[in-house]
Amino acid sequence: MVRLILASQSPARTKLLNEAGIRHSILVSDVDEDAVQARYGVTDPHDTALLLARAKAEAVAALPEAEGALVLGCDSVFEFDGEAHGKPYTAAVARERMLRMSGNAGVLHTGHWLVDCRETDPDDGAAPGTGATLGTVASAEVSFLEMDAAEIDAYIATGEPLHCAGSFTIDGLGGAFIRKVDGDPHAVVGLSVSTLRGLLAQAQVRITDLWPAA
Repeated sequence: MVRLILASQSPARTKLLNEAGIRHSILVSDVDEDAVQARYGVTDPHDTALLLARAKAEAVAALPEAEGALVLGCDSVFEFDGEAHGKPYTAAVARERMLRMSGNAGVLHTGHWLVDCRETDPDDGAAPGTGATLGTVASAEVSFLEMDAAEIDAYIATGEPLHCAGSFTIDGLGGAFIRKVDGDPHAVVGLSVSTLRGLLAQAQVRITDLWPAA
């Protein structure tokens, strides 16, 4: 049986996989995102999303628990006015961002990185691994409705936007402020299922192999 490990503590990502019927377990990495970015000096939002996704996947792939599994790392970065926006963490930062985002649009980049930790020459009859370590980015443009200061303050008071790239969600309370999405909406949630399907195919695994047994 093919095992998939999600190297993320994001409730939205695991919920999305559950709703898509994709069997997986969770093993969170201890990657220091700021240190990774400082080391490589990446400032482009697209590349940053992929770099951090790779760092998370490879950190978990190095753990003994990942032996014999496929490991998926993901990271999201919101690009607005040419700047990379990760999680705001504080109400002040979230408020400043959302006031600027009101009535405007930005691009949410979600990096995906897959590491195949299965044996390439198993002696137990299991399907052989490919040794693949590969990734890609799924992006979508997000257009926001006009938001007044009172709405923004009420949204921030819920705590939801403080730990989300770009200070918003599409699958939670923040969906009320999104006018439209051009691109894969799953990428805005933080994990594109169709992108995962493509990465699995390159590791010679069908996404249907991760569906519950009939």
